[in-house]
Amino acid sequence: MQPNATAVAQQAHRYRDIDVLPFGAALGAEVRCGDLRRASAAQIAQIRQAWLDHLVLVFRGQTLSDPELLALARHFGELDDTARPQPTDQPGQDLQTRALTIVSNVIENGKPIGALSNVDLVWHTDMSYIEVPPDASILYAVEVPAAGGETGFCNMYRALETLPREMRTRLQGATIKHDATHNSGGFLRKGFDPPADVTRSPGPSHPAIRTHPETGCDALFLGRRPYSYVQGLPVPESEALLEQLWSHAAKPDLAWYHKWRAGDVVMWDNRCTMHRRNAFDNNARRIMHRTQIKGTRPYAAVNAGRAQVHPRGLTN
Repeated sequence: MQPNATAVAQQAHRYRDIDVLPFGAALGAEVRCGDLRRASAAQIAQIRQAWLDHLVLVFRGQTLSDPELLALARHFGELDDTARPQPTDQPGQDLQTRALTIVSNVIENGKPIGALSNVDLVWHTDMSYIEVPPDASILYAVEVPAAGGETGFCNMYRALETLPREMRTRLQGATIKHDATHNSGGFLRKGFDPPADVTRSPGPSHPAIRTHPETGCDALFLGRRPYSYVQGLPVPESEALLEQLWSHAAKPDLAWYHKWRAGDVVMWDNRCTMHRRNAFDNNARRIMHRTQIKGTRPYAAVNAGRAQVHPRGLTN
């Protein structure tokens, strides 16, 4: 996807010390600012603004150690260390280790070095199965396959803005239970049983429409489809509504896919996007290092009236 030249011209005045090249899609932009390890305070502030403006940012050609990746993340908030355990976790790990997740299919000495294998990962919001999900996720590509493993992102501002009016009205004040038993690859998490009743499955309930605390704009918030439940509805009615919502949110014109190169850093706003991953050949190596920014505000207060519309929520 090539940057949109018109959008570049329209927004150039916002970024004096970085180049922001929006993609010609529903969301996303490439940021060119040199070595992220040497980013100035002014550049970091402008990167944050670009992140709020474009929801997903791509930085090419970076070289980051794990401490440098975590140092980068700290510019944007407190590190989140609440991710579910993965195969390499050991008791007593420090914050740095707990705040870093390895996403990989690689097996060394008979053991996986990371999580989530090589399979398709369904559309999801990171860690919506906790009471205060992270604000942001940052993923750094160490090794990538020649084909496959692309990450798709969808714009949940635009998903909400393009909902049929009657469905949006129906969602005002609605909450959705977010299942905690399975991860985005469909694997059962350690310590859980498959839910026999979605109305009672473990996991918090979040507003179906949430107000972004920094932009003031409303976005649809679905989390992930399997085992979710719209509170207060009969299960068949909940399922029918969720199928409609997911069919809408997963439309191709709301999404953009990133094809990874080693050295890419991708940062996304977890409050107004969802993402997924394409499967790839398990004989190929894929190693990604991820860290996240802890949610810093009480989760989601829906606007009493009509919220302002995010520029990326518009379809024209």
